[in-house]
Amino acid sequence: MPRSSLKWIYLCLLALVWGSSFILIKKGLVGLTALQVGSLRTVFAALFLTLIGLGSLKHIKGKQWMWIGISGFCGTFFPAYLFSFAETEIDSAIVSILNSTTPLLSMLIGIVLFEAAFVKKKFLGVMVGLAGTTALIWSGATVNPDQNYWYSLLVILASLFYGFNANIIKKHLQNLPALAITTGNFMVIAIPALIVLASTGFFSAETLSAPNVPMSLVYIGILGVVGTGAALIVFNKLIQISDPVFSTSVTYLVPIVAVGWGVLDGEEFSFVQIFSGVIIIAGVLIVNSRKKIS
Repeated sequence: MPRSSLKWIYLCLLALVWGSSFILIKKGLVGLTALQVGSLRTVFAALFLTLIGLGSLKHIKGKQWMWIGISGFCGTFFPAYLFSFAETEIDSAIVSILNSTTPLLSMLIGIVLFEAAFVKKKFLGVMVGLAGTTALIWSGATVNPDQNYWYSLLVILASLFYGFNANIIKKHLQNLPALAITTGNFMVIAIPALIVLASTGFFSAETLSAPNVPMSLVYIGILGVVGTGAALIVFNKLIQISDPVFSTSVTYLVPIVAVGWGVLDGEEFSFVQIFSGVIIIAGVLIVNSRKKIS
């Protein structure tokens, strides 16, 4: 299949999977803490990737392990905790919309740190997207005064990590198989995640016997295997056959799925919030459009 067609299939598949991830985090937080959710998400994904991808590690040579490690921490380890903490205070669908800033931040990081060319059109898209983000945070704080919208900054930070990771893979890991990159990522971050998990008291009899824990583990197990492990293999492949900005554009399709789950779960939205989300998506579309702006 031509790359031009394959990349769109990957993009839509990721949107469906990652759009469902935010509601899985929310359900996982019913019986687990944010640190436990972030850690278990990583551990479940690491176990899955060990089973299917251990042999692919032979492709990673010498200095590439340094970039694999950095990619693992930026692309998975830190965002897993940041999203979990964010959803302790703000709705899952709002988190998904804020995550739509990833392509904009990816472009800025590319210009500042990876010598990507400055394009006026893309700068305009960034400004539009940031305006939408500001409006979304402001409107959310007004509509849901009981929610702490300072936690929105955690989502922005996670999106920044995602943008940094996309540029790292494109520049330093382009020639590695996607499975090798993803498996290598989790081989590096699995131990730190287990250490964090142990520090929360998760393995105590009191925690493991709590009534909501088993169902939460099911949700996070699905999130770790499908929404993290398998999805990252597809995402890393997508970066290799396209570019960081197109790849991270999956985040403007993700909210469509995530908002649907949020509505089904009883989350409320105002017109201003929806309009702010549309502005963010418009900014990303401007960044990705091929039409020149004089």
